[in-house]
Amino acid sequence: MQSLSGEHRSFWIESTLPSSYPALTEDISVDVAIVGGGLVGITTAKLLKQAGKTVAVLEAERVGSGVSGHTTAKISALHQLIYADLIDQIGKEKAKIYAESNQAAVEKLASIIQTENIDCDFSRQDVYTFARTLDNVDKIEKEIKATKALGMPAEYVDQVSLPFQIAGAIKLPDQAQFHPRKYMLHVAGTLAEQGSHVFEQTRVTTVEGENPCRVKTENGAVVTAKDVVVTTNLPILDQGLFFAKSYPKRSYLIGAYIEADKAPDGMFIGVGEKYRSIRTTPTDDGRTLLLMGGEGHKVGTENNTTERYQNLASDLTTDFGIHAVDYRWSSQDMVSFDKLPYIGRLTPMSNHTYVATGFSLWGMSKSVMSAMILSDLILGQSNPWADLYDATRPTPFATQTSIKENLDVGSRWVGDRFKGIFSSTEDLQPGDGKLVTVEGSKVAAYRDEAGSLHQVSAVCPHLGCIVDWNEAEKSWDCPCHGSRFSYEGSILQGPAVKCLERKDAS
Repeated sequence: MQSLSGEHRSFWIESTLPSSYPALTEDISVDVAIVGGGLVGITTAKLLKQAGKTVAVLEAERVGSGVSGHTTAKISALHQLIYADLIDQIGKEKAKIYAESNQAAVEKLASIIQTENIDCDFSRQDVYTFARTLDNVDKIEKEIKATKALGMPAEYVDQVSLPFQIAGAIKLPDQAQFHPRKYMLHVAGTLAEQGSHVFEQTRVTTVEGENPCRVKTENGAVVTAKDVVVTTNLPILDQGLFFAKSYPKRSYLIGAYIEADKAPDGMFIGVGEKYRSIRTTPTDDGRTLLLMGGEGHKVGTENNTTERYQNLASDLTTDFGIHAVDYRWSSQDMVSFDKLPYIGRLTPMSNHTYVATGFSLWGMSKSVMSAMILSDLILGQSNPWADLYDATRPTPFATQTSIKENLDVGSRWVGDRFKGIFSSTEDLQPGDGKLVTVEGSKVAAYRDEAGSLHQVSAVCPHLGCIVDWNEAEKSWDCPCHGSRFSYEGSILQGPAVKCLERKDAS
């Protein structure tokens, strides 16, 4: 059994000082309100403020503490295997737009970092998609052919700097990596002046009206703005039906210190069912941290999530000879059914409310690309990529993936109500959680290490699905649309904007 740290913590958050922006306590007016203080929200605010707009960023927790603070932070236009499928599904012309827009986002982020002189461990890196076995080489070769047809400078290689043999890989040079939270904290620090604001601990509950829009918060304060951008991973607003056009997927990361001369050079991701994502990052004390990710699954479908970390730790020992894990954390993203993100207006009738979602686990380039598109839309400027990613585009609900995922949501909504009917909390051990039924109500029960019982409603306040226990993170996760809650019921991740109702543990 591998040695794992006892604490679930992201290196990006652990290695930066806490931010301390105030909560919104009174009504204000700005040109643009931005809901969500992650990479999309912060970068969009930056571009709009540079263009002369006043902005207000509203973050429910702390800047960069959500999905953007739990990423691998690879900034790349090579997204594992995507281009061969895109050419087959949407044609060469649109696939080329996907490639060009993601590469432009890499360069835009590099430009912001250089111009602002942001100390965020930015470095240019070659990126590789690799096959460990011969039975996956054909996928690599097919992707090489597709990228070359699109004019990308990709090449086939059969050797990389990883400490194990590969069967073949596709290499895309001159991509990048960085420390995402250092970047976001720096940029946030340039926003809160000259009529613009950054607010933390300010949860938005809804957006009403158009021109002006009224952004309502949990504590009662309202932001009035001409335009609103919602960048909360999955939008907290349901009008665009994005919860039915994508599904939530979790993935896992571990971090371990490695000797610099043994660290691989570049960024890597494998293909196949048990693929691994690999990169390194420098640390402020002069050491090198190796990050390994993988073990992804749809939210709420796996109870033994600790095993996911153990599997990664086992490969860390086998492949790199490292036995101790220093960091471990998980992340979550929305996977769109057609592989393209949704960027633009909330609905066809919305002219001033915008969203960005469905990044399908490649959120760094797509976040910056979203900021570029959204700022152009708000400024009334044309953007050559906006039509491809139009958030109101017809969505292929009849694909095999969409049918399966939406049927799964329906079956979970009904079937999970039968879980725990005959269960009680009497045999619940310290550190464990499970669903029980109390006086006809579905209850999520957790007994902490001290033996105290914590009970909350098991019904997700978003659209009424039953939450599922995540034993590694001690959280209640909604398998339908990805909302997550602490064992005390507080929101860890939306789209839910209300906590799980607490129940009397007696």
